[in-house]
Amino acid sequence: MIRKLIPVVMALIGLGGGLAAGMALRPGSTEDGAHDTAVAAEAGHDAPAGGAGHDGPAADAGAGAGHEGEAGDPSVPDYVKLNNQFIVPVLEDGRVASMVILSLSLEVTQGSSEAVYAREPKLRDVFLQAMFDHANAGGFRGTFTDGSNLVLLRKALLEVARSTLGEAVSDVLIVDIVRQDS
Repeated sequence: MIRKLIPVVMALIGLGGGLAAGMALRPGSTEDGAHDTAVAAEAGHDAPAGGAGHDGPAADAGAGAGHEGEAGDPSVPDYVKLNNQFIVPVLEDGRVASMVILSLSLEVTQGSSEAVYAREPKLRDVFLQAMFDHANAGGFRGTFTDGSNLVLLRKALLEVARSTLGEAVSDVLIVDIVRQDS
């Protein structure tokens, strides 16, 4: 009987210890958020509301600007990460030989982020068309990460981004690129 009871007691002790550690170490567990306020002050941010340690997407939007310029300084660009990856098939002899997956961000003038998100479906469409053209021209074959190949791709992406969003876009950044051969 005691042999069956020992594992249950040990499990309850482990569960209780885990709960206690979780409660003690969770963010915002200090009184009135004093620790979170100190950490936020060291990082150069405002103190989080209510002592919570999580910054939402709105706080991340200006994080790429750095500390060089003021919030209204138009010379400091905004960086907008497009929500989903782009998947481009590479065809050889009528069959899919590989898949290229890209993540993109845009460098835009300050305050243009909302315009990018409002036009994102159109932007994704023209980006995919430019990537398909690049793939059909052989840009993703061989050493596809060669500097000259990526310069051509960035130039094509910047051209179609400007045709959609105007001069607010100053650069297209290829954040991630990977090719999976089949």
